[in-house]
Amino acid sequence: MTPKPGDREPSPLSRRNFLKGAGGVATGGVLAHGLLASSEIGAPGADVEELSGEVEVALDVNGETRKLKVEPRTTLLSALRDRMEPALTGSKLVCDRGQCGACTVIVDGRPAYACMLLAADVRGRKIRTIEGLGSPEKLSPLQAAFWKHDASMCGFCTPGFVMAIQACLERKPTATLAEIREGCAGNTCRCGTQPQIFAAALEAAAGLASGGKR
Repeated sequence: MTPKPGDREPSPLSRRNFLKGAGGVATGGVLAHGLLASSEIGAPGADVEELSGEVEVALDVNGETRKLKVEPRTTLLSALRDRMEPALTGSKLVCDRGQCGACTVIVDGRPAYACMLLAADVRGRKIRTIEGLGSPEKLSPLQAAFWKHDASMCGFCTPGFVMAIQACLERKPTATLAEIREGCAGNTCRCGTQPQIFAAALEAAAGLASGGKR
């Protein structure tokens, strides 16, 4: 059948193809840094397994239940940025293929690439985004350390680094520089601000070690 002018071509992206691709990323080294991969998420409910239309899901984001409609192939990143009202745009869309870490969130205490998880699969899990750590009026200790050390330039990678390091320090408040490096090894800063990033992380770790609050 010849498409008519203005017809939308069907998207080649399907839930099945997405999971195959995400699995390939996981086997390529994502798990080596403690990141939660789609292959570790349990099977979805029957209501989203093979549907092509939208379904309503409820996600626990920053301690609040957010109800939204998504397609079975909608990523968590797309759900946060494009489907929620108000939108949570702190998690950045950069590579969209699990390579840069700019979209890192925390899921059940572990860092995760939001572009590599399907929204329907993280129902019932606790999701935290950069918006859930602090506010412009009251920064979290790690955010304040990033501000103090000027640990950002263009800013696109910053939320992902903060969330990856936050997860690292929550697992081990006394983390060493080597452990912090490993904790955010899946994150990339093309501007070269890693020295300031690690200085901020170490200051936050020192505060936790001395009894400060996260």
